[in-house]
Amino acid sequence: MQRQAVPFWRDVRVLTILSQVVFVISVVIVAGYLYSNLSTAMRTRGLVAGFGFLENQSGFEIGEGLIPYKPTDTYAHAFAVGVLNSLLVSAVGIFLATILGFIVGVARLSTNWLVNRIAAVYIEIIRNTPLLVQLVFIYFGVFVKLPPVRESIELPGSIFASQRGVNLPRPIPSESFMPWIAFVGFGLIAAIVLWIVLTRRTRSPLVAWSSAIAAVILIPALGWFLVGASPLGVELPERGRFNFTGGIAMSPEFSALLTGLVFYTAGFIAEVVRGGIQAVRRGQIEAAHALGLGEMQILQLVIFPQAMRVIVPPLTSQYLNLAKNSSLAIAIGFPDLFNIGATIANQTGQPVPVILLIMLTYLAMSLFTSLLMNIYNRRVQILEK
Repeated sequence: MQRQAVPFWRDVRVLTILSQVVFVISVVIVAGYLYSNLSTAMRTRGLVAGFGFLENQSGFEIGEGLIPYKPTDTYAHAFAVGVLNSLLVSAVGIFLATILGFIVGVARLSTNWLVNRIAAVYIEIIRNTPLLVQLVFIYFGVFVKLPPVRESIELPGSIFASQRGVNLPRPIPSESFMPWIAFVGFGLIAAIVLWIVLTRRTRSPLVAWSSAIAAVILIPALGWFLVGASPLGVELPERGRFNFTGGIAMSPEFSALLTGLVFYTAGFIAEVVRGGIQAVRRGQIEAAHALGLGEMQILQLVIFPQAMRVIVPPLTSQYLNLAKNSSLAIAIGFPDLFNIGATIANQTGQPVPVILLIMLTYLAMSLFTSLLMNIYNRRVQILEK
């Protein structure tokens, strides 16, 4: 007996496709309706839904930035300064918060009672107070209260802290810097090749990572001696009467924002690390003890390689939170993306396009960070199979 075909209005595959089409059409209709209302409201108030104002002269000062800027530059140039400032504090903050978070996370599991309690108190205080409150306290209660330049606090490594901010030594490239960079590039390429080849042949993450790290360190170190003169010199900050000359100068606003973001995010990363370590089966640790491995060897060779597959996904969320939390810089006057964007919106009377630009910029930053972390997460998951 021949089986009858299912009518298309009862076919699950057809209904699935139709439901998706209906959903997309509904979203388009709603978006078009909202855009039409927005455009009408903006025209009624004399606003223009465009970005032509970005070519106009900005006319306001910006305290600091990675690229040269003057008030006669355009709004687009001012916005670029804010984007670069946000990228800088986010990148440095992610790097430092990761280091501090892993240290505190491991300390939270220490068998030493004092170390364990100090880490626990730090985590509880940081996680249970708002970041905005912490930023205001760090800026007005710490950096603004630092001594003047002539009485600045000198820290190890020729680092000075004063009311002017923090001053650090600056690396200065020499004539042999570019030849040495070639060794650095070759070391990176060798590390990638070794990691790929050893991962496929040995299936051992320890051997692959150890070889890659050795290539990254040893080849540039060899090049440092082969190029002759030192590729990098150091310019130390020199204390003057009213300010420092030379070195790297970090303003009080940047220093306070970076400190707050690092301390706050590290508290959450520490809990992520603690959870990842505790997710490793106890039998794995006992087996490592039976093989005669020390505590640090067990941590490096057994615990962390397995814990990373649990740590990476929530760690990505903390990186994204740090980048978005940098918008709180407006509370202490640091000229980040949101601060400069708000100034542009107030001066031009174009809040909607400016807010849209800010949203798209933060979205691009978050998507790029997620992309990198997802690539690393897939590698970790593959190595653990």
